[in-house]
Amino acid sequence: MRSAVERETIILYNQSEGEASVYSFDPKMIRKLEKLASKYPDEIRLEKEHGDGAYTYTVPKDCVLIREPYSKERREAARQRAIQNCSKPPVRGAKAE
Repeated sequence: MRSAVERETIILYNQSEGEASVYSFDPKMIRKLEKLASKYPDEIRLEKEHGDGAYTYTVPKDCVLIREPYSKERREAARQRAIQNCSKPPVRGAKAE
C-alpha cells in the first residue's frame, strides 16, 4: 500500500478543451469517480487503469471547482441556521403517527 503522500490526485485541463483528465492513486477519489462514471457514463469515463493502483478518468471541466474557504464567521452562521431550522433531527425508520 502506498503512503498518504503517494496517494495523490492530479487534475489536468487546458483552456481549449471542455474536459479534464483526473489521474489518481487515492482510493477514496477512485471510488467516487467509479460511482460517477457508472451514473454518468457519457460524461465521466475511465480512460486507463494503470495496473499499479492508479486510474485516469476524463470528466467535464465543469466538475473541477475551486472555492474560497469558509471563514469561521460563515461556518458559525451556518451552524446557527441549522440549529434554528432543524432543532430536532428527523426520526429515521420509525412510522409517522
